Amino acid sequence: MTESHNRLEGGEEDWRCLDVRQYVLAADGEKLACTVGQPALPPAGLSAVVLHGAGAADQHVHAQLARLLAERGCRSISLDFSGHGVSSGELRELSLRRRFDQACAVVEEFAGDTDQLVLVGASMSGQTVADLLARYGTRVVAVGLLAPAVYSRRAWDLPFGGGFTEVIRTPQAWRDSAALDAYAAFAGRAVLAVPAEDHVIPPAVNESLARALSTRADFTHLVLPEATHHLGRYFRAYPAECAQVADLLLGPSARPLSPSRQGGEQVAGGAVGPG
Repeated sequence: MTESHNRLEGGEEDWRCLDVRQYVLAADGEKLACTVGQPALPPAGLSAVVLHGAGAADQHVHAQLARLLAERGCRSISLDFSGHGVSSGELRELSLRRRFDQACAVVEEFAGDTDQLVLVGASMSGQTVADLLARYGTRVVAVGLLAPAVYSRRAWDLPFGGGFTEVIRTPQAWRDSAALDAYAAFAGRAVLAVPAEDHVIPPAVNESLARALSTRADFTHLVLPEATHHLGRYFRAYPAECAQVADLLLGPSARPLSPSRQGGEQVAGGAVGPG
């Protein structure tokens, strides 16, 4: 593994108040670009892992949230999956299974065997976070899902360039996703942040995820009226909403929330009903 103290090219967030280091981690036959941010004081056994979505996404999309989590006292860890950003590899060779393997390698390298975990997944990484829940169990104290997707079990091993698309385009194929069971069993803090209208994720997916997370988790459902599927862009325009997500994920260890930001399904600016 190689290390650099310099920010990766293309990064937009101001990390100057934190100890931030970039690494290149050899894992899964690839070289994965990773960023680890730590607060001024050593983090107290808590690591947040922020995972980007598919397509042209990379770790910089949600660097703002990663920074806010580190500012609130935990180690933040992010990476470019292979075929994304400055990591090696071809996107067509990536799969859900490989994303899981790569995320596990990053957790084990930077969060060790004992840190409690906050797992944040955007879009495709909604599935990856669920897969990590099965691996890390009670070490996971919070999950944050940002316009998340879930996928059929049949898609898990398929390369994105070799059969994956055909499977996920099968109507209702997502309904047998292992993610729904994983989230229904989760008993920690959970934040589901979605746009009011998502041009990528079917409404039924969000409804099923909300039902699953309502089963046992301390669950907050944020509906963002001005957002699109690309929540990283929305959070840059509405930084207070990004800060709200960070506060909700860290719970009592974060700064206190205002009364209008606690509990239930919420629209940006206030609660509108039970979650």
